[in-house]
Amino acid sequence: MTLRIARHDTSDIVEFEDGSSWRIWPADVPVTLQWMPSTEFDIAPADDELCSHVVVNRADNSRVRVIAASQLWPINELQKLLRKG
Repeated sequence: MTLRIARHDTSDIVEFEDGSSWRIWPADVPVTLQWMPSTEFDIAPADDELCSHVVVNRADNSRVRVIAASQLWPINELQKLLRKG
């Protein structure tokens, strides 16, 4: 199903027309600055240990990693990744 943005008031949460809300991976937030209300997206399962899904921009196939907006990023895991990185 193709989705469009309903709300993107905060930098790390996006809500789509279907009512689903997603928390964007912190490093991927800059990508979302290019999103327009008319942009079409798909949501797909992710093969990632921290992110359950990806939001795919249909126009350019760019992807951002997400989890349900009701969840929080696991701080310990984030710190480990930042140290590696």
